[in-house]
This record gives sequence, structure tokens and C-alpha cells, in this order.
Amino acid sequence: MIRKALESDIPAILRLLHQVANVHHNARPDLFKGNTTKYDGQELEQILSNECSPVFVYEHEGRAVGYVFCIVEQVESDRLLQDNKTLYIDDLCVDEAMRGHHIGTALYRHALAYAREIGCSSLTLNVWEGNSTAIAFYKSMGMCVRKTCMEQILQ
Repeated sequence: MIRKALESDIPAILRLLHQVANVHHNARPDLFKGNTTKYDGQELEQILSNECSPVFVYEHEGRAVGYVFCIVEQVESDRLLQDNKTLYIDDLCVDEAMRGHHIGTALYRHALAYAREIGCSSLTLNVWEGNSTAIAFYKSMGMCVRKTCMEQILQ
């Protein structure tokens, strides 16, 4: 079952955030610290109360085993850009123990349906190079590259 996240889901979300942080740390320890999370409990409370940042969880046997963090982004009356409403996936995670059961696919499709429901023209996200599993997953969902961020490491 996929539903909007509740404050009671925060401990499970924090556990999943640790898993995501470790994936990023293992891929790019030069950028990401280990054994931490992107958000803390208090920040999660604020996110969950903001209608522009919906978080959906996949519930299995009474607990959240996956999530998708979304942010509604809107461009209006910009000098350069066309007016546009986009749903940005800030983070998507499925518990390591539950992977392979198509939970990520269900969460992604839920975010896609939500984006259509609220009148978005696209669904966007960022994925770190080196996370080949995520890149392959998002491509299999029909995503394509919108822009590329490049770097030259100087150390």
C-alpha cells in the first residue's frame, strides 16, 4: 500500500535515509559523509507538513519499507524559462531487505501519477554517477537525461 507519510513513519524513514546515505558515501566518499542522514527527525516533521513536499511511503506489514520524497517546483514569469510545473523526486529508497519486489517501481509510478494529477509537465530527479543500479532503474521507468552536471576533481 502506498500512502502519504505520517509523523509515525519518521523512525522507519530515518532508517531508510541511512541506507541511502551509505550508498552515496560508498560511491563518493569524497563528497558524502558516512553514517548520517540527509534529514533529521525535526526536518522530517517540517517536510511532512508541507504540501509542496509530499512524501509517500510503501507500507508492508504495518511498516514503511520504502519512500519517495517529492518537491513541487514551479516556474512562473521567468525572464528565460517557460512557465512550468514539475514534480522533482528528491529521494527514493526501498529497504535493502525488500528490494526485488517491485516496490521502487510502485513508488515511482505513484509519483508519476501524482505529478499528472496535479498538472505537472514532467517528473525530474538527480542521480549520482556511480550509482549504476539507480541509473538503470530510472531508464527502465522511461526517464532520459535532461542535463548533465560535470566535474573535474582537482586533488
